[in-house]
Amino acid sequence: MRLSYLVLVVLFLSACSKPFFAEKWTKEMAPETFTARFETTKGNFDVEIKRALSPAGADRFYQLVKHGFFDSVVFYRVVPKFVAQFGTSDTVLENAWSKYKLPDEEVKASNLRGTISYARSGKETRGTVLFINLADNPRLDTINYNGVKGFPVLGKVVEGMNTVDSLYNGYSGATMNQLDTMYRNKAAFFKKFPRLDMVKKAYLIRRKKN
Repeated sequence: MRLSYLVLVVLFLSACSKPFFAEKWTKEMAPETFTARFETTKGNFDVEIKRALSPAGADRFYQLVKHGFFDSVVFYRVVPKFVAQFGTSDTVLENAWSKYKLPDEEVKASNLRGTISYARSGKETRGTVLFINLADNPRLDTINYNGVKGFPVLGKVVEGMNTVDSLYNGYSGATMNQLDTMYRNKAAFFKKFPRLDMVKKAYLIRRKKN
């Protein structure tokens, strides 16, 4: 247990050396289809993104991966048979990206098992936090939350879904009440939740065609 806690703290501290933010990154356009690999503390998984499903969302995801945003972020909310959520750990960096708002987009594909979408809390609030559906969640296609309908899918896990399934889910949603602690005192947060898994590194890859 203590070893897991120390590994998490070391990974988080290592993130401090990654590039911060440049406004010009927010203007980069993603290819029509691209793949990102996530190396995690449980293994690797690949996500294929289709820009046609959510152009603005795909562009932002491409920018975040390309410029190292997800390196060392934690899967801070893993709820069995629901979602694995990630993309927040540093409010300064998160706010720098979120200042450049994404327009809301319609849902063009269903939130089925293995698909990936942005979390959001109202109009134009998609930012850096995403979730992978661990089960079919079609109600997320049409649910109305603070005046916005549904969660637009960007793409899906095309390899390594077994890795996503293995992410530690014993805390379920308990961590959500402790996010302030994660921002203020990461060591204390990980001491309380030492078994959380993390993204070690995320990057763009060329996927071999079958």
